[in-house]
Amino acid sequence: MPLGLTSSDDVEARDAEALDVYSRTLVGVASRLAPAVAAVQVLRTGRDGRARPQGSGSAVCLTTDGFLVTSAHVVGGAGGGSVTLADGRELAFEVAGRDPLSDLAVLRADRGGLTAAELGDADHLRVGQLVVAVGNPLGFAGSVTAGVVSALGRSLPTRLGQQVRIIDDVIQTDAALNPGNSGGALADSAARVVGINTALAGIGVGLAVPVNRTTQRIVSALMHDGRVRRAYLGVAGAQRPLTPRWQEELGRAAGMEVAEVVAGSPAAAAGIRPGDVIVEVDGTPVQRPGDIQRLMVGTAIDRFMVLRLLRDGRLQTLTAIPDELRAA
Repeated sequence: MPLGLTSSDDVEARDAEALDVYSRTLVGVASRLAPAVAAVQVLRTGRDGRARPQGSGSAVCLTTDGFLVTSAHVVGGAGGGSVTLADGRELAFEVAGRDPLSDLAVLRADRGGLTAAELGDADHLRVGQLVVAVGNPLGFAGSVTAGVVSALGRSLPTRLGQQVRIIDDVIQTDAALNPGNSGGALADSAARVVGINTALAGIGVGLAVPVNRTTQRIVSALMHDGRVRRAYLGVAGAQRPLTPRWQEELGRAAGMEVAEVVAGSPAAAAGIRPGDVIVEVDGTPVQRPGDIQRLMVGTAIDRFMVLRLLRDGRLQTLTAIPDELRAA
């Protein structure tokens, strides 16, 4: 055999070894994660007092004593239902808290003995990374599919009443998702949950809410308080490039240009106007609407926030006091 060439037997052996590594990874994730993913059956009580099936989906066990996380749209406005665990047990649950603006909900099963999943951090994901989806697609409990992170930083609009919020940094994956996968786990190769599957955007395009510090704060609030408190400023806008002068002076390429100020809002009271370009809030650089949105947490309600903005070619400072965001 000429030097530098490899026999077909060697190639096949290497391919088989690579496939074995891939297969072992998926088998390992499935065996560790499947016991922590439940099938959800949502029930709604009719006017006659009888409970009827409303929908189904998946949920991920958070604690051994009965807390699970799922998608808010899976439970809708229902108050409870049942979860079926991988070991066959069926447990009744009640909705501990629901947050449509993050599309997350927390369930509380009536008995413990759950297998809790290990949570990861989606902020460390990379495009092309292997991910595994575990859920209840089309009623087939414990189904496992695999794929890669197709893209990061996608946005997903959500609505509560007349309030619209954008979920930032949504994970896009080509792991096969179908109706019923919503609320299930998207995990990395170490079986750590990095996303909660939420939507099928098209053939081969699935979306998942990232599991990160923000998500864990939301889930914690739902577990303990049953709701998530958010601050409200009352501005809408879009990213706008800064002039070279301001790029150099401020050390960033863009700000958020205000397109609309809601009448009677904290932004209106602060004197913010359409056309202003907000570049900083409480010392945090702002380049797009999501940057402000991330600062509108519960602790910002009813306290002064210092905003720096560009108006008529000059840098100005204003103060605003955010209200609490409430559904209209």
